[in-house]
Amino acid sequence: MLMPSAAAAVPNVLVVDDVPANLRLLVGMLKEVGYRARVAPNGILALQAARNEPPDLILLDINMPEMNGYEVCERLKADEKLKEIPVIYISALNETLDKVKAFEAGGVDFVTKPFQFEEVVARIRTHLELRRQKRELQESYARLQELETLRDNLTHMIVHDMRAPLTAILGTLDIIVREPVSKMDPQLAELARMAGLETKNLTEMVTQLLDISRLESGQMPMNIKEGDLVQTARAALDTLIPMAENRRLTIASEEPVIVAHDADVVRRVITNLVGNAFKFTRPNGEVKIVVSREERGVRVAVVDNGDGIPAKYHQKIFEKFGQAEGE
Repeated sequence: MLMPSAAAAVPNVLVVDDVPANLRLLVGMLKEVGYRARVAPNGILALQAARNEPPDLILLDINMPEMNGYEVCERLKADEKLKEIPVIYISALNETLDKVKAFEAGGVDFVTKPFQFEEVVARIRTHLELRRQKRELQESYARLQELETLRDNLTHMIVHDMRAPLTAILGTLDIIVREPVSKMDPQLAELARMAGLETKNLTEMVTQLLDISRLESGQMPMNIKEGDLVQTARAALDTLIPMAENRRLTIASEEPVIVAHDADVVRRVITNLVGNAFKFTRPNGEVKIVVSREERGVRVAVVDNGDGIPAKYHQKIFEKFGQAEGE
């Protein structure tokens, strides 16, 4: 028979039964295989013992005076500190309804009396191992969350610090581009203009990363005001015209659509969607921004005549940083 590893902590098993002979038998058997056994002759004392020193596992009889095993298990599962302790019933009851009720109360296993000791030990060992693995998984998940938080904080800090130099570069390039053409070589002027556009795109990417970080932390600042959604779409269109090249970019809405919204956030969303549409719209294609009123609110759509996204990627594109692969 396998013994618990000496290097590992000795499992602590609480045995609950109102029959002293059963307690002595189970305690002796548990000690024989190296487990630490504690006893409780009734449900009330069992709950008190569990609260004073939570065991790794509980062997629980069902038919006990004052408080039966079902109620004991239900109270254990209602306690935040004790609810994860696996409970194995050991009972003379063997009807299906009895077992169903036992599992509904929160038990993980059921052994019928008279029992074979080897069976009891095997079930104890199995559920202790499952609990150990669950604990390790929870600890790993907690460590992963801590690492993700550190990573996100570092990303937020770096991205936030990037905005200042990018803004300075963009301002400098804007000054250069605004110089009279006669004072600058036309080729250099065009290069400065292109550099300004790319810097503006990079600044927009940095802003989007900051938005993601703020959204995930629940700290996204919103500046919601009444305004014309069509005008917000036009502001997005103006920044995108240099990227359109030989593609047509239009707004299908002429009438103002007044609605409460954060103009900067909506503009960035539209800019991102249109920029993506440009990548997959063929030359001489069309990308259209449509703002329309509907029964349940207002709809903003970016429509293009590209090939579209294959159905197998529809879910993936809504994942964080998810994107469809070119085919």
